[in-house]
Amino acid sequence: MESAPAQIGLLLVNAAAGFFLFVVLLRFLLQAARADFYNPISQFVVKATNPLIIPLRKVIPGFAGFDWAAIVLLVLVQCLAISLSLLIAGYGLPIASIGVWALLGTCGLFLKLYFWGLLIMVISSWLAPQSYNPALLLLRQIMEPVMAPIRKILPDMGGFDISPIVLFLSINVFEILLISFARQAGAPGFIIGL
Repeated sequence: MESAPAQIGLLLVNAAAGFFLFVVLLRFLLQAARADFYNPISQFVVKATNPLIIPLRKVIPGFAGFDWAAIVLLVLVQCLAISLSLLIAGYGLPIASIGVWALLGTCGLFLKLYFWGLLIMVISSWLAPQSYNPALLLLRQIMEPVMAPIRKILPDMGGFDISPIVLFLSINVFEILLISFARQAGAPGFIIGL
């Protein structure tokens, strides 16, 4: 068991890095989904990530409609968070493993964001189906590119949409596979996203 200062250090690193990773991930997904740029949440995400994304874009351009600089930033911040966490916990720095763990953690972040986003979307559709809350509008715009292909495959259920159930199951299957792969790669339990 780590000491109290080490636990506090891990908590602070995971909280700060987790929040920033979430914002950068939102930036990537907002651009990929072509979400409303004028939404106040979008404005915050862009302003919070511009200081690091803009210099990276000079080296890593976008390709195929995706902001690859945001993905690289996600992996780099994940590597930094893992390295700091390992140092705080008193472990060495296995450089090759940190890169693999960062990629796995980044994939896990995508899955977690879609899982919680879908859960919020389902609950809000019951409580406030016609809400114009900026967060809910943005969430719908992010989720629609993932939900639309599932809806096309499923037969018409007479107004009942079971695509969230299919997506929940798919996310859980991928998460089980990702965690299994992370365990095989020797990933520690404090990686953000896993």
